[in-house]
Formats: sequence, C-alpha cells, structure tokens
Amino acid sequence: RRPFAEEEAPAAGHFHGTSFYDCNFPLYGFELLGFFGIEDPPREGVADAVRAAQEAGIAVVMITGDHPATARAIAARVGILDGTRFSEESDIEAQDLEVVIGSQLDGMLPAEDKFSRNDREEVRAFWEKVVVTTKVFARVSPMHKQVIVQAFQHFGKQGVGDIVAMTGDGVNDAPALKQAEVGIVMGIRGTDVAKDAADIILLDDNFRSAVVGIEQGRVASENLQKSIMYTLCSKVPQVAPAFAEVFGVPEAMAAVQVLLLDIGTDIWTAVAYAAQPAEANLMRRRPRHPRLQKMANRAVFIYSYGYIGMMQMGLCWFMYATQTAGIGGFLARHREADGISLDDKDIHHQSMTVYYWTLVLGQVAAAIVTTTKAQPLFGKG
Repeated sequence: RRPFAEEEAPAAGHFHGTSFYDCNFPLYGFELLGFFGIEDPPREGVADAVRAAQEAGIAVVMITGDHPATARAIAARVGILDGTRFSEESDIEAQDLEVVIGSQLDGMLPAEDKFSRNDREEVRAFWEKVVVTTKVFARVSPMHKQVIVQAFQHFGKQGVGDIVAMTGDGVNDAPALKQAEVGIVMGIRGTDVAKDAADIILLDDNFRSAVVGIEQGRVASENLQKSIMYTLCSKVPQVAPAFAEVFGVPEAMAAVQVLLLDIGTDIWTAVAYAAQPAEANLMRRRPRHPRLQKMANRAVFIYSYGYIGMMQMGLCWFMYATQTAGIGGFLARHREADGISLDDKDIHHQSMTVYYWTLVLGQVAAAIVTTTKAQPLFGKG
C-alpha cells in the first residue's frame, strides 16, 4: 500500500496501465502487505479443441481484457502459444508482437470506421505483421476487439482477408461479434445484447462445440461439392449424341432418356450425398477460402467434364458401336432416301438402349468413386 499525494493521483481517479511503462501513477514506495492469488483455469477439453482447430488450419487467437502476463500463461496452457514459434535467430520484432496490449493499438487505429487505403502506411504495416504474428491481445477495449476483427478481415490471407469467427459472452463483445462473419456467443453466461449480435449460440458454453460445428460445416460443404461433381459427370455423354447428329450419326439418346436419367439417377443419388459421413482426414486439411476457391471451381470441372465425363462418353460410344448387332449396316443405310426398314428401326432402338444403359451404369460408378476425394474408396486414408 501507499498513500498518493494529490499531484500524484491520475485525473478524476482513473487508474490504468499494466506495467512500469504505461501506468499513469507511480509504482515506487509501496509497503508490501502480502500476496493474494486466484486461479481461473481453462475449462477441461479446451486445449484439445484448440489443437483440433489448429490441425484443421484454423488460426486461434485470444482477445482478452486480462493482464498480458495472465493472458500469456493461459494461452500457453491451452496451446495458443507453444513457445517454439521463434528461434533465437528469429525476428525480434515478431517475438515482441506475439502478445500485443491495448495501449499498443491506440495509435494504430483506422482513420475511418474501418480499414481503407486512406490509413497511414505505418498503420497498414503494423497490422500486416500483427495478423500473421500475434496470437494474444491483452488489456483491450470493446473498440479494440472490433478493430482486431476488422484487421484480420482486411489484411489477413495476404490482403485477401480472413474469414473470422468471434466468440464472446458480454456486452463488450457485441461489436466484435457483429463485425465477424460468424459471431458465436455463450448460451449460459452470455448476455442478451451479445446473443442479439451473434449468429450462433453455444448451448453448453463449450469451445469444443464450436470446433464440432466447423467440422459439420465442412462435411456439408464437401458433400455439396461431391454432389455437384457427380451431377456434372453425365452432361458430357448426354450432350455428345446431339453433336454427333450434326455429323450424320443417328440419334443415340432421346430427350426422354435424358430426362429419365436425370430423374432416375442424378437427383436421388445427389440427395444421398447429404448423408455421406466425413472423410477421415477432413479436419486435417486446410480450409477452403470462399474468395480464392469457389464451390464449383476449375478442379471440379476438370474432374467432372474432362475425366469422368470423357470416360463415360468414350465407354458409351464403344458399347454403342460394338454391342449393337448390325449397327454398321444401319449407319450406312439410315440416310437413304427410301427410309429405313423395320429391322433398321429395331437396330436403332437397340443402339439407343445400349447407349442409355451404359451411361446409367457409368453414373452408378461415378456415384461410387465420387464419395471420397482424399482417401481410398475402401478403408481409411
């Protein structure tokens, strides 16, 4: 304890600061009365959840109003700080930015409501380093929390912008929860203001539930992409007969057969992908950034049109030409002025049937091979 003279006390009695460097009151001449310690340990399972999130390519960052030393200790305990990110030869500035306090942010705020090209170069350079290096923000205000979220959204992913999920429970978290792409609030201890600002409410207040939700979201996204890949596979062999007719080939697939194929195989099989379980390594892959990699992207089109689609088309024409009795003579006679005979009509119908059922079986095979993307079809990768 120590009595403060009137000239030593801060204006209006507002004490703030966390160390010898930023306190607004003197830190000398105190009389030691004793020590008092309290512990608010992380909840059980948080460290495992943080590790699971990091393995899934998710950068976990702590934003807290606690003292930097407390924040650093908790972050190290749950695995947000591992103590091995920097070697002795590493950039000293990067090590200093691993834990950032609110007073460091006061002079680095955006000039407007959000970051823009009008910001000073030193502000932009500071945040470009922070979004890559900093894992803990301590002694921050509600405004700081919102600015931190904006910084990751603006400067993250090398300027493309990160997709940010923010967790919180108090009134002070509401601006950041609203700013994030996904605001996650605690259902038990969360305030009504925070719940109104958030997108998702965790009923058990468990960070692990958020990670499980991310996994379910990935499963849904993956299965939707697989459904698109499967559905597009049959389009090449479906449209090929129409182009073949331009070169004098008889109709190999009627419009009613195309509709029957879409209704009988594509729709129901594509819907079944919704129940497809997650692949073994799903939560060990880097997340798909929606601004860099669309759901229907170049790889999907190459797989569906250039790989499976071409294989199906080639197999359909092969079966059409080799498994239809009398197809050679029919192809030579079908454009004669006298018309075609009943036998030729039978051959024509048989050839269309062969083409159709070959494509049906091809779609069954496509449905099977498209169920996995990064692991063996049988067993776990």
